[in-house]
Amino acid sequence: MFGLSGIKVKGDKVVWIVIVLLSLISLLVVYSATGSLAYKNKSGNTEYYLFKHGFILLFGFFLMYVTHNIRYTYFSKISILVILLAIPLLLITLMKGSNLNDASRWLALPGTSLTFQTSDFAKLALIMYVSRVLSQKQENINSIKEAFIPVVIPVVIVCALILPANFSTAAVLFTTCFVMMFVGRIPYKHLLSLLGMGIVAILIILTVGNFAPNVFPRFGTWMKRIETFRSTEKEDKGSNFQVDQSKIAIATGGTLGKGPGKSTQRNFLPHPYSDFIYAIIIEEYGLVFGVIIVLLYLILLFRGTRIATQSPKMFGSLLAFGCSFSMVFQAMINMAVATNLFPVTGQPLPMLSMGGTSIWFSSITIGIILSVSVGEKSKTELSETDTGKKEVTYA
Repeated sequence: MFGLSGIKVKGDKVVWIVIVLLSLISLLVVYSATGSLAYKNKSGNTEYYLFKHGFILLFGFFLMYVTHNIRYTYFSKISILVILLAIPLLLITLMKGSNLNDASRWLALPGTSLTFQTSDFAKLALIMYVSRVLSQKQENINSIKEAFIPVVIPVVIVCALILPANFSTAAVLFTTCFVMMFVGRIPYKHLLSLLGMGIVAILIILTVGNFAPNVFPRFGTWMKRIETFRSTEKEDKGSNFQVDQSKIAIATGGTLGKGPGKSTQRNFLPHPYSDFIYAIIIEEYGLVFGVIIVLLYLILLFRGTRIATQSPKMFGSLLAFGCSFSMVFQAMINMAVATNLFPVTGQPLPMLSMGGTSIWFSSITIGIILSVSVGEKSKTELSETDTGKKEVTYA
């Protein structure tokens, strides 16, 4: 336990330090990247987005603080409830959610002007649920009926409901759950069968998308992004404006960058404060600073994995690992898009991109990781054997 501005915080100190650093960087870069947006929407009041983003981050830290004080085993108890809530929310979003670019991703919070992506809530709910089921089924982990099916069915349902509006989020979530199942000792043959079903599902989507495009309104966008990514500049010059501007930002930033607030590509990139904030970071602070950002996320993954390996209960291990992997995997995809190593996906950079409820859900995710790191090693959870080894119990 250590003090942070007079407040006692618990858990892994390194995780706290990484998140504080990412948040401070986020304030600086978002303030710079929203300059054009401020002149367009707020009559040049650049401080508006700075204070708005600052408030969102502060409230995120409040959520993180509250969450990290909750006993992590509590998340196992509510996991079934939250997954049962997430599925209908995804259905409502698909049918009646706010639509943008043929994608229904947002639901309005009753009585407010706030909207949130139900996929963010569903992602966290599914990680909790998969962690619970895998930890409880360890004695029958080789059984298809007892272990594999109870895990896979909710994964398929949730990912299928997210996919029509947000293919990349569905893919990230499916990959996260697949890796969790691997870590949770699901037999290789079952995982290979799941992978095979995933390939078949993609082939079906491709077929249906070509012959019945109305079924997947976003299908044309997905294919265009992939085709643009595969094409060369000569073959398809100027076809991907976002990536072209991102590459210009990175190239002109060089090793040490132009300096804080001196980005020029923020005036051309459609979303310099969210999807392509990593390009603005490199443009203003240089490639060296860009590498530091990557290292911060890798440190977060390392500490999350270390917390997982030290947790006395299987549920805590899987929960910490799943939350850590999900956030860092999303971050790597965002940075790969900005550097043209991956097709455009629309995934924000966790704790760095400007956002509202997305930052809050990321904060809760970090709070859960910290909660696992806090977990007291009581006699019912951990006992030392005569050889000094841990006796791990399943939650």
